[in-house]
Amino acid sequence: ASSDQGHRRGMGACAQRKCATMPRLLSIALLTIASTRVGCLSSPARGTSATHHGAKRLSGADKPTVWSEFGALARETGAVNLGQGFPDWEPPQFVLDSAMEALGRNCHQYTRTAGHPSLVEVLAERYSQHLERRVCGESEVAVTVGASQALFLTLQALVNPGDEVVLMEPAFDLYYGQIRVAGATSVGVPMSLGVDGEWTLDTDALRAALTPQSRVLILNSPHNPTGKVFSLEEMEALAEVVRDHPSLIVISDEVYKYTVHGAGASHHHFATLDGMFERTVTVSSAGKTFSVTGWQVGWAVGPRHLITPIHSFLPYAQFCVAAPMQEALAIALRRADEPTFGPEANVDYYTALRADYARKRDALSVALSAAGIRPLPCKGGFFMMGDVSALEVPAEYLADTTPAAPVMPRDWALCRYLAKEHGVLLIPASPFFSAKPTREDLVRVAFCKKEETLAKALSRLTAFGAASSVAGRSDGHAASSDVTAPPVAGMAAAAE
Repeated sequence: ASSDQGHRRGMGACAQRKCATMPRLLSIALLTIASTRVGCLSSPARGTSATHHGAKRLSGADKPTVWSEFGALARETGAVNLGQGFPDWEPPQFVLDSAMEALGRNCHQYTRTAGHPSLVEVLAERYSQHLERRVCGESEVAVTVGASQALFLTLQALVNPGDEVVLMEPAFDLYYGQIRVAGATSVGVPMSLGVDGEWTLDTDALRAALTPQSRVLILNSPHNPTGKVFSLEEMEALAEVVRDHPSLIVISDEVYKYTVHGAGASHHHFATLDGMFERTVTVSSAGKTFSVTGWQVGWAVGPRHLITPIHSFLPYAQFCVAAPMQEALAIALRRADEPTFGPEANVDYYTALRADYARKRDALSVALSAAGIRPLPCKGGFFMMGDVSALEVPAEYLADTTPAAPVMPRDWALCRYLAKEHGVLLIPASPFFSAKPTREDLVRVAFCKKEETLAKALSRLTAFGAASSVAGRSDGHAASSDVTAPPVAGMAAAAE
């Protein structure tokens, strides 16, 4: 294209000769890149030192993880991926329309570092309602690159080296790395798993875990990976613990707040409890709610004295979050409240979203049961846990080791077996604990998948269960069976 434009402009012979050499130069460049990639594990270049390496706080960050291993396993085997928690459908049309409208507005340059004015205004309005108090957009809201960065910046801005951050386990494994990079120590407090499959908060264990070094308590509701929705009574009990420790602050991770779908369950904002607004940074994002995880727009909301340090840190992380995406979200948030969604086009988007996830949850529960996996209660989010204690794991998988699992937990071995031999990828629960869990017979399953994906998974899981029953153990190869799966309503239908 450059050559054609140059000829049209009457470029000289010298320029033409340069263009003629471009294919050769491109070939040389590609060969150089290829040779560099082939030799990426070679010795350091001359003049460098073997002592040049990453910061100590990143020690271990380059090691294989459950995500790197099972991501590669999904690609290698072609297994249906129910491991990673991202929707595999297109966003609702009104969200796409909001993005197109935003691109037509004058918002393509740098915007306010702490948040694009139109989005901050919407967030302040909404959280003033959610938290039952006036929220100031300028001083009490910070817009970030997704909720992950909101968590990262909050820890960086409020935690000092040597501090302790307390987590209720099992916990989202991202927390552990972010706590380590902040120079703090993670302290896990296991929740209790009852015979009914419900996870409950152990306030006595929480109190025992708190020390003078305890700085932050991370609360995640709806909860990843369990699907638990903390009740108001449980949150009141947590608030009582916080009141007894004046130096403790709370990060309330609420990215799944609009996906509470369990009967009788509802979302409660921890910051609404007596005295807790002044002690809480509430974190959320748009990715999970609107199926736009790639937009990467999140936020932190809280009192001025906790948000100001985050505002101060933001310019050192990035000048601003992408302005068009912030503008698009400001538009979409207002449209989502309109009663134009659902089969009858008479409810708001969030009501339709919850109904759709409830259907997906129930369909997956049936399939897990058919495979011999006991589905544990799930009231929010789009993950559920399954009890796999009834399944046998082939001895060769238990004896195997991988770079990410040099000592093979039972749940990890089972998930490798299901992916390799039965074409369904689940995630072992053991990585969601900071120490060796008391049980290694739990898995996490994501149901934020479109109808075709879930139907294929349901077919394979049902076939696996049938083969296991016939064989007396889980060694049947049934990935190609065409078992009829229960119908699952697609997200697009609910959102149109």
